[in-house]
This record gives sequence, C-alpha cells and structure tokens, in this order.
Amino acid sequence: MKLLQKTGLFLAATLIAVSCGGPSDTVETTDAQEVGEATGSALTIDADASKVEWRGYKPAGQHFGTIPVTSGELVVDGDAITGGKFVFDITGLKIDDIEESDENYGKLYGHLQSPDFFDAENHPQAEFEVTKIETYASDDKIEDSEEFKTDNTPKKDSELISGTPTHWISGNLTMRGNTKNIKFPAVVSMNNGVVTAKAGFNIDRTNWGLMYGDESSATDKAKDQFIYNNVSVNFDIKAN
Repeated sequence: MKLLQKTGLFLAATLIAVSCGGPSDTVETTDAQEVGEATGSALTIDADASKVEWRGYKPAGQHFGTIPVTSGELVVDGDAITGGKFVFDITGLKIDDIEESDENYGKLYGHLQSPDFFDAENHPQAEFEVTKIETYASDDKIEDSEEFKTDNTPKKDSELISGTPTHWISGNLTMRGNTKNIKFPAVVSMNNGVVTAKAGFNIDRTNWGLMYGDESSATDKAKDQFIYNNVSVNFDIKAN
C-alpha cells in the first residue's frame, strides 16, 4: 500500500471540473495524482457490507443499479485514515430499474459492458485509490453545475451527499484503462475498529472514455437524442 500524505500533496494544475466553483472546496476531477506509502494498520474491506450505486440519465428516463466491491483495504493510523484502495467488478454490474427476466435487461447490460461504455472484456475491473483526505470545514460548500433541463436532469452534487460531510476524500479512479483523480465530500466514522465511509457525487463519464451519446455532441438537444455526461455515484464502504 502506498502512502497518503496527510498534508502537502498538491492538486493537479489541469482541472476538468465536474461542477463549478473553486478547486479548494467542491467536487472536482483532475489528472491522476501521486500516491505514496501509507502508515498504520490495514483494515479489510467488508465486501458484503460495501456497495457502489450508480445512476445514469437521459431526457427520456433514468437507469440505476449497483457495482459490487470485490476487495480492498483502508489504512488507519490512530483516528486518521491514511490510505485505501478498493476494487470493483464491472462485469458484476446490476441494473435495478429493470427486472432481470426482462429482455431489455440483457440488452442494456450488454450495451453497458460493450466498448460503447465500460469495454468490460478488456477492462473488467475498476479501481479507486485514496490520495488525500482533508477535514470538511464548517464554511465549505458543495457547488452545483448547470445542466440542460429535462424531466430527468441529473441530481445535483449537493443532493447526493447523505448526512453532514466530515471529510473531503481525493483518490485516483481507474475505469476503462483511464485514471483521473476525483475529490468529493464524505461522511466518515470510526467505532470499535470499524470504519465506514459514505459519499455521493457526480462524475463526467467522458473523462474516462465512456463517450456513447455524449451530450456535448448533440446537435439538437430538443430531440432528446443524447445521454447526460454526468453520472451519479454513491459509495457505502465498510472496513473491519
């Protein structure tokens, strides 16, 4: 496990903003950042009690589901998380808004696994590795990006966080062979050797090469022939 420096890691200069606002206190995506060696004790991720939820949007509707967490660990030094790494099984993706017996389930699952989206044959796993954790200050705020308005406009970042944030977590997210650093607010708690971390935020899927239906290429949005680039993600991670 590599080290998470508690202080001093700089944010990458090149910013691809997931939402507007200053880089110091809002959800954002940047270039991949350095990860060093972690200090402390490693706690194993409880895969059965951990999950990643996703929700995609298009003007005509929404799809949502889960991606299983298969392995990982959090490194803890005293009452501070100093590192962590989680692995997700893209091939184990579930769609919760369609019955699995419905033929449309298989069609959508196959499309999501295809090169149009995750290209799971070549990239069956996704990975998140912590690079930095900062305290969520009382005057911090979550800025929301502007979206094209339809009946299924993506949820705002400020609507996705569950509870009062305690920390900003930054980490390298690798999907489809592409790595970007994401920063998001999270509710972190430690109790009797058990660590939980919950977070909700949006990512721009095109930063990882998931380009199908890219809304920026839609010549006439009034025809609803696009998929929103922002995808909502919710983490619920437990480590023992």
